[in-house]
This record gives sequence, C-alpha cells and structure tokens, in this order.
Amino acid sequence: PPGSRYPDEQPFCHMHPMIVLYTDFGIDDPYVGQMKAALLRHGRREVPIVDLLHRVPDFDPRAGAHLLAALQSRFDPDSVFLAIVDPGVGGDRQAVVLEADGKFYVGPDNGLLAVVAARAQTSRIWRINWRPEELSVSFHGRDLFAPIAARIAAGDWPAAALAECGSLDQAMSADDLAEVIYIDHYGNALTGMRAVNVPQDTPLAVGAARIPPARVFAEVPTGQAFWYENSVGLVEIAVNRGNAASVLGLAVGSLVKRAT
Repeated sequence: PPGSRYPDEQPFCHMHPMIVLYTDFGIDDPYVGQMKAALLRHGRREVPIVDLLHRVPDFDPRAGAHLLAALQSRFDPDSVFLAIVDPGVGGDRQAVVLEADGKFYVGPDNGLLAVVAARAQTSRIWRINWRPEELSVSFHGRDLFAPIAARIAAGDWPAAALAECGSLDQAMSADDLAEVIYIDHYGNALTGMRAVNVPQDTPLAVGAARIPPARVFAEVPTGQAFWYENSVGLVEIAVNRGNAASVLGLAVGSLVKRAT
C-alpha cells in the first residue's frame, strides 16, 4: 500500500505474497480455523493461505526447525511463514520475525526458526514488542503472531510493533541432525540429514537394522527397507509398500548413523 515502509525507509512491497502455515495444531481441532480467521481479519483476503503442515512433531521445535529448513526451499521469496510449535507459550520466550533470504518467518524464539536463520545467506531479526488488547495467554498463534504475519503479507510493515535485534535467543548451528524428525502417514521416516552430505552408496543404521541406499521405491523388492533422497533433499527411510516406522521401530528422535 502507498506509504508502507520497510526498515531503513526502503519501500516495502510484495510481488506475489502468500502466507504459509506450519504448526503442530493438527487438523481435527479448531485452532487452525481460528488462526486463519485472524489472518483474514487483519490482512488482505486476496493473499493466499497455504497449509504446509499441521502435524509438525508435537512440542518439538528442534525437529520442527530442521523440517522447516527443508520444506521452505520450494517457496518463493516474499512468502510469509506463520510457524507455530510453541510449548512455552505464555512463558518468557520471545516472539520474533525473521527475514531470511527474502522470506519472512513469524513465530516463537524457541529454536523453531533457528536452522533457517543459521543456513541463510542474509538475515534480519526483530522482536515483536506489540501486544493486542485481547491476548490469550495460551494462543499466541491466533492473537499475536497471525496479525503480524497478515500485515507483512499485505505489504504493511508493522514497524511500530517490532524492534530489531542481533540474533535469536535460541540459536542452532547449520549442521544436519542425524535423527528422525518426522514420520508421514505411510510410515516413511524423514531425517534431519541432507542427502547431499551423505555418500549415495553408504548404508545407514537405525538401531540394529542396516539400511541400504536406493534411488527410488521401484528399485527395491516389496517389503524391503532402504533410504533415499526425498523430494526436499532429505535422507528418508522407507519400506517399499510398507510402513518403515512399524517395521523398524522408528519414532521422532530415533538416531541414524552410518553403518559400519
């Protein structure tokens, strides 16, 4: 909108903004709907809202951080991620906006945004000092984060609500995480390991199981476990036409290492 300003008095506008939702809220409860209503109330209704994932591992910003870093790569600059995995809501953790390589992330400063920040070529961070008149102590996603994300996506930089800071309170390194970080409904186990950092002929080990590499499901017999580079560049452990989590006893947090 005319008169909108980005920090340092640069014009702030979006060519093709969208709001991307990334939460551990699930889809069977009312929380996602309430948050979307807040986005529509505070922003522009023509801005698309994309449900990226609402099954981020519950209460687990660490796993969520590595998964977010992989999933964000397919979104255009100017995307605004409303990222909420917030077990410390109502406590002393900070609320922040992160700009990383031209994309914006709004959420709690509890590690959830830390891997994106660590891997970014350029980044800036602001604390959200604004508080609405009506603020549920247990639902900052709806009352605090959604209004800020809606304004950013609308091209209305909320300068009075923010204070730039040098770094996140809960920082992480840019390193990979050699653990299972997500299990999809097929039972495939995504890890926090980027496949580019693992030699393609290297077998992996989870517990007592030795997992050979393959290029894709069709290259292994039905019922065989293998690992491959998935569509977002992560090492994923799967069973052809089977449930790897059940077959191999995997859960979020299961350790993965190179087999000896």
